[in-house]
Amino acid sequence: MTDKRTVSVLGTGIMGAAMARNLVRAGHTVRAWNRTRAKAEPLAADGAHVADTPAEAVEGADVVLTMLYDGQAALDVMREAAPALRSGAAWVQSTTAGIESVGELAAFAREHDLVFFDAPVLGTRQPAEAGQLLVLAAGPGEHRAAATPVFDAVGTRTVWTGEDGAAGTATRLKLVANSWVIAATAAVGEVLALAQALGVDPQKFFDAIGGGPLDMGYLHAKAQLILDDRLTPPQFAVTTAAKDARLIVRAGEENGVRLDVAAAGAERLERAAAQGHGDEDMAAAYFASFDTTDRPAT
Repeated sequence: MTDKRTVSVLGTGIMGAAMARNLVRAGHTVRAWNRTRAKAEPLAADGAHVADTPAEAVEGADVVLTMLYDGQAALDVMREAAPALRSGAAWVQSTTAGIESVGELAAFAREHDLVFFDAPVLGTRQPAEAGQLLVLAAGPGEHRAAATPVFDAVGTRTVWTGEDGAAGTATRLKLVANSWVIAATAAVGEVLALAQALGVDPQKFFDAIGGGPLDMGYLHAKAQLILDDRLTPPQFAVTTAAKDARLIVRAGEENGVRLDVAAAGAERLERAAAQGHGDEDMAAAYFASFDTTDRPAT
């Protein structure tokens, strides 16, 4: 079997568009679709075929890659694509869907004779554009050769978590990882907000922890986005992060774990979105520390 595939990319937002471009660069034939066609149109210049419908996009595809808002959106779009799905095609489901949704998506795959891969990714806009995502994947070993060239095109490493995509082991790991990302981002925003309120130069804080166990690259990356007012285009949007935070809280509740920090993170993100920051980088949760819709000086 050749390592070149015909890949249908359903959902060409921040992540999906970057993944589609890297698939084209790797020599794959890419058929892209997005609910808002204008978001997919630029991919034509990169060599992708932009389809009008999900069914058109998946026609003849060896691999269908979904990168949509949530599990329900992925299921709805695949239902639209159903008449043209090829029996035996691989479905690489990369939407952060939540544990419950993975079971529903896997059931759809079985009904339509698709090989299901639970395959969320870790990374934001920049690593996605550079083809440096970390792919978390679960799926049958005997069919991995179908999906591996896709994973290699969009990421630098694939971590296999199991043989059964329906078990949601990759999604479970993604939720654990995102719980850390959301907590760390909330902490960055609160540190800067408190520093401003107390008249402390943030650089003094950075200098104080520099090189020690409390220092971390993520702190500096997100803090600079806030301090330099570079929150657009987002690496990972506030509204999407809020959705993921709620999936994390729900997963904890359903498994007997109370996640106070994740719940507070979700509330901060939702408050920032209500203030008008929903389409900005998730670092904009910083603004939730202030009872105003105006941007305070940083």
